Amino acid sequence: GLSGEKARWTAAAAGLKKVYDSLAGAVLLSAGIIAYLGPYTSTYRRECLEDWVRTCVELNIPCMQQFTLAGALGSPMEIQTWLDAGLPNDGFSIDNAIVIKNTRRWPLIIDPQGQANKWIKNMERDSNLAVLKLADPDFTRTLENCIQLGRPMLIENIQEELDPSLEPLLLKQTFRQSGMEMLRLGDSLLEYNQDFRLYFTTKLRNPHYLPELSTKVTLLNFMVTLVGLEEQLLSIVVAKERPDLESGRQALITQQVANKKSLQEIEDRILQTLATSQGDILEDETALQILNSSKALSDEITRKQEIARETEAKIEESRQAYRPVAKHCATLFFSLTELPNLDPMYQYSLTWFIALFVMSIENSNKSKILEKRLQYLSDHFTYSLYSNVCRSLFEKDKLLFSFLLCSNLLLERGSLPRQEFMFFLTGGVGVSSGEIPNPASKWLSEKSWNEICRLADFTGFDGLAIHFGVHLTEWRDWYDASEPQDTPLPQPWEKRLTQFQKMLLLRCLRPDKVVPLVSQFVSSNLGPKFVSPPAFDLSKSYADSASTVPLVFILSPGADPMGSLLRFAKEMDYDGEMFQSISLGQGQGPRAEELISKGREEGYWVCLQNCHLAISWMPTLERICESLTPDNTHSGFRLWLTSYPSAKFPVTVLQNSVKMTNEPPTGLKSNLLQSYSSPPISADGFLSTCPGKETTFAKLLFSLCFFHALVQERRRFGSAGFNIPYGFNLSDLHISVQQLQMFINEYSEVPFGAISYMTGECNYGGRVTDDWDRRTLMTILDVFYTDKVITQPKYSFNPSGVYYVPNKSGYEDYIEYIKSFPARQEPEIFGLHGNVDLSKALQETRQLLDSILLVMGGGGKKQGESTEVLLDEVAASIVVKLPANFNLEAAQKRYPVSYADSMNTVLVQEMVRFNNLLSVIRGSLLNVQKAVKGFVVMNAELELLASSLLLNKIPAMWAKASYPSLKPLAGYVADFLQRLNFLSTWFQFGKPPVFWISGFYFTQAFLTGALQNYARRYAIPIDHLTFDFEFQKEFKSEKGPTEGIYVNGLFLDGARWDQQSGALNEQLPKVLLDPVPIIWLRPLLRKDLEEGGRYVCPLYKTSERRGTLSTTGHSTNYVLPFLLPTPADLPAAHWIKRGVALLCQTG
Repeated sequence: GLSGEKARWTAAAAGLKKVYDSLAGAVLLSAGIIAYLGPYTSTYRRECLEDWVRTCVELNIPCMQQFTLAGALGSPMEIQTWLDAGLPNDGFSIDNAIVIKNTRRWPLIIDPQGQANKWIKNMERDSNLAVLKLADPDFTRTLENCIQLGRPMLIENIQEELDPSLEPLLLKQTFRQSGMEMLRLGDSLLEYNQDFRLYFTTKLRNPHYLPELSTKVTLLNFMVTLVGLEEQLLSIVVAKERPDLESGRQALITQQVANKKSLQEIEDRILQTLATSQGDILEDETALQILNSSKALSDEITRKQEIARETEAKIEESRQAYRPVAKHCATLFFSLTELPNLDPMYQYSLTWFIALFVMSIENSNKSKILEKRLQYLSDHFTYSLYSNVCRSLFEKDKLLFSFLLCSNLLLERGSLPRQEFMFFLTGGVGVSSGEIPNPASKWLSEKSWNEICRLADFTGFDGLAIHFGVHLTEWRDWYDASEPQDTPLPQPWEKRLTQFQKMLLLRCLRPDKVVPLVSQFVSSNLGPKFVSPPAFDLSKSYADSASTVPLVFILSPGADPMGSLLRFAKEMDYDGEMFQSISLGQGQGPRAEELISKGREEGYWVCLQNCHLAISWMPTLERICESLTPDNTHSGFRLWLTSYPSAKFPVTVLQNSVKMTNEPPTGLKSNLLQSYSSPPISADGFLSTCPGKETTFAKLLFSLCFFHALVQERRRFGSAGFNIPYGFNLSDLHISVQQLQMFINEYSEVPFGAISYMTGECNYGGRVTDDWDRRTLMTILDVFYTDKVITQPKYSFNPSGVYYVPNKSGYEDYIEYIKSFPARQEPEIFGLHGNVDLSKALQETRQLLDSILLVMGGGGKKQGESTEVLLDEVAASIVVKLPANFNLEAAQKRYPVSYADSMNTVLVQEMVRFNNLLSVIRGSLLNVQKAVKGFVVMNAELELLASSLLLNKIPAMWAKASYPSLKPLAGYVADFLQRLNFLSTWFQFGKPPVFWISGFYFTQAFLTGALQNYARRYAIPIDHLTFDFEFQKEFKSEKGPTEGIYVNGLFLDGARWDQQSGALNEQLPKVLLDPVPIIWLRPLLRKDLEEGGRYVCPLYKTSERRGTLSTTGHSTNYVLPFLLPTPADLPAAHWIKRGVALLCQTG
C-alpha cells in the first residue's frame, strides 16, 4: 500500500516546513536581488548575498544559510525548459532568467555576446515574438500591434538612451476606460493586453545609463561567465568527439524532465484524492484504487529515475574527460572581451569564437589516445585564435595579445600568483616610507629602489632589499650587462626565482629589457610561433569572408590599403566594372547605398573608404549589413570597408566581419621599396621623364624618397623624433615627386629654395602643427635637398657613409641598391644618439604594461588582504604626509602686492594653485577612505580614483587640478611634497637665491614676474624684453643676482652639459637625462640679444613634450626657449636633429 511512501512524504513535509520557516528571509533576499543586483557581475552578487545573509542572521530574520535565488523562486522543470531554449547553464545566467520572470519592470539586458538575445528569441518563438530596433521605420506601428495583441517584443541593439515616447510603457501608466485597460502612447490610445511582454537588449559592453532610466527598467548584466562558456564548449566538443554521449545525455535530460512532470502530476492526484475523499478513506474503493495505481506508477518512475541517474553519472564521467579543453578554451575567450579598451575596433563576438572552436575541432590532429587528442585540440585552437585575432591587431598589440593569452591561462591554472602579476604591471602599490635608504643612489634611481623594497614584501623575495645592499658589486654587474635578461642573477636568486619572478626583478632594475623577456616568457610557455605573427595575407582573409560577411581594413597613419586591394581584385578577376569604390563623406551615403544594392544583385565588389568620416551614416551601414543574407545577396558580392579606429563604428558590423590592420612598412629598406614600387615611380620609364637631366632627377628622387622613409621611421622614437607623431603618407611623397619633376623640367638650375619650401613647408609641413617639429623637419630636409646630391659623387646622408646617393639612373639599379641596405638601421642615420634605442625600449615597456592594465583592469591585492584594506592603507599613507593648506592671509600680509617686486604676487598665486590641488587630493583620499568604510557612496569618480591608487597611477581627478606629470603615483606624491616644501621654505625664509624652476605650478607666471621686475625698474615695456642665459661654472653666492634670476632643477634630454667646456656635448652611454648647472636668466632688450651660433633649445615641463593650448594662451607643456652654447664642430643643426630639449622633471 501507501505505507512505503510515508518516509518520502515525511521528508518532503519536513523540507517544506524548513522552507516555510525561512520564508521571510527568502522573500526579502529574493526581492533584494531582483531590485538591486541585476547590473552586477557574478562575483559582486555573491559577495552582496553573503553579506545580506550574515545581516539576516544577526537581525534574527529566519533565512537559509545556503540561500540561492534558483532554490527560492526557481522551478527545476522551468529552468530545464530555459536551458533547452539556449540559456547558458550556470548559476549567474539562471538567476538572470529568474529575475526576468519575476521583475515588475521591463528588463534592459546588457548582452555584448548576444546570449540573452538568442535565448529570448528561442523562448518566445511560439508566442510570435516581434524583433525590432529603435531605428526601424515601422517600429511604432509594430509596437502598438504587440501591445494590443499581447505579443512579446524584443528591442535589440539599444544605445545609452531610450526614446522618450516609450515613457508611459516603461512606467506601465495604464488606466481603465469603459471596463478595459488602456495605455496612451504618444497620440494613440491603445487597449493594453496583459499578455504583452517587452525586452530590451544592448550589445554595449559597458554602457552608462542615467539613474532616471535605471529606475524605469530592470538592468541586467548578461555577460557570459567562465562557467557558462565552459559548459557550452564542453557540450560542443563532446557532441563532435563523442556524439553518442551527448545525444544520450540530451535524451536522458528529456526523459528526466518527463519523469519529474509525471511524478508531480501523481503527487497532485494523490493530494487531490486525499482532499476530496468523504468519510473514512480506507472504505473509499475509488480513492484506494487511484492511490494504489498512483503508487505503482510512482514506484516505476522512481525506478526509472534511479537508472537514469546511474546512466547520467557514467555519461558525465566520460564527458568530464573533455572538461580541460573546454576550460582552456573558455579562458582564452576572456582574453578577447576587454581588447576594445585598447582600440574600439577590436571587437569579437561569441558566435565567431564558437564557430572558430568548431572549425578547430574538425581541423586539429586526430589521435585514439585521449590525452594526446585533448592536447591537439587545445594547441590547435589556441594558435587558430591567435592567428585569426592577430591579423586584426596593430603591430604594437600583437605581443601584448600573446602575453594576455599566456598569462590568463597561467592565472586560471594557478601557476601564476595574481599578486605577482599585478606587481609586474604596476610596480607595486603604496607610497614608500623610505625605511631602507637607497644603497646605490649613484647608479640606481629612487623609483627602482622603491619597487625593490615593495617587491621584498612578497613571498619568495624576502630579504631581497638587504641582500641588494650587501652584494652591491654583483648586482651592479648584472645591472650593467648588455643583455641582463640572458645573464644569471646573483645567487641565491638565480636558483630561487621562477621565470616570471625574474621578470619582476628585471622590471624594477632594467625596464628597458622587459619586452624581450616577455617575448621569451611567451615563447617558453606557449611556443615560439606565438611571438612570430603570421604575415599579412589578403587571400586568407578573403577565404574567411562571405557575401554576407564584410571585410574591414583598420587604418593607421601613413597606410593606404587601396593599392594592395586593387591588385588582389585584379588577381581575382574583379577589376574594372566589377570593383566599385567610393570615399565616404558628406552626402555620399545615398551613393554608397546604391552601389551596395547593385553589387549584392550583380555580384561585384564594393569598397567604402574612410567610414570614420561618415559617422552619421553608420547606423544605415549597420542596417544594410544586418539585412545581408545568402538568399538576397549574390555569392560573388563582397563589401570592403576602410576606417580609422572610431568608437562610433557599429559594433555588430565589427563583430561579424573579417578585420585586418594595414600599417606602413617598418625600416628604411621596406619604406624605400614601398615608395619605389608605388605609382608613379614604378611606372615604366618614369626616371626618364626629365630629358637631358635623367641623372639629376634620379638622384634627387632617391634623396626625396629617403627623406620620406626617414621621417616615417623617426616617429618611432617618440618625442625625440617628433613631439607629435604625424601621419605622413605616400600622397605627401607623390605630390612632392610631381613638383620635383616639374621644377627640374622647367628650370635650367634646380631651384632648391622653391622645392624645399613646397616639400617641407607645404606638403609635409602642412601636417606639422608644432613649430619645433617644423624646425626639425626643415633641418632634416636640408640634408636631402642640396646641390651636393647632384655634384658630389656618392653623397652620403650620414657621417658613417652607410647610406649614400648612388651614381646611377636606372630604376632596377636603385631597387638593387635599396635591397643591399642593412636589416637594422643605427639611430645615427636619423640624426639621433645611440641612447634613443634605450629611450625607445623604455617607451615600449611602458606602453606594453599600460596597455595590459587597460585590458586587465582590476587592482593588485597583497597576500591575504582585501582590496578595501589595501586601498585604505594607500590612501592613509598619502594623507598622513600631506601638510596643512597654506595660510593665504598670512602670505598676503607678509608678501603684499608690490610694484617693485612681482615675486610676492607669484608666491601668493602659486600658493593658491597648490592649495586647490592639495584640497582636491586630501578631500578625494578622505572620501575614498569613507567610501571603503561605507560612510559615503562609492560613486563613479571615487571608483576611478580607487582604481588609479591600486594601479600606482595618478588619478584623473588629481590630474585635472594638477601641473603636468608622467610620474607613477609614488613618484608624483614625492614630487608634490617637494614642491610644497619649496614654497613653504620661500614663505618662511624669504626669496631663495636660486629658484627651483621645476617646482612651480605655472612656470610662465614666474618668468613673467622676473621680466616685470626689470621692466618696472627701468621703465621699459615688458614685450621689448627677453632673457639671455649664462650657465654658472661655480656657484657660491648666497643671494640672488641684482637683475634677473638664478634657476636650477633642469635636465637635458638628447645631450649632456659639459661643465669643463661650458657647452653641449654628446650623451654618455645609458645616461638619458643629464642635470644642468645653475643658470642665470638675465633680462635684456630683445634687440640686444645675440644668439651667436648658440642652439635654441625648448624647455618642456615633461618628457612627453607635446601639450595643448590652455585658457591662458600658453602650452600646457612648453615653457620657453633657452640659448645653449655648442662646440665649434657640432653646430645647432646637429642638436636639432638630436631632438635636444630641456626638461623640468624626469619621468
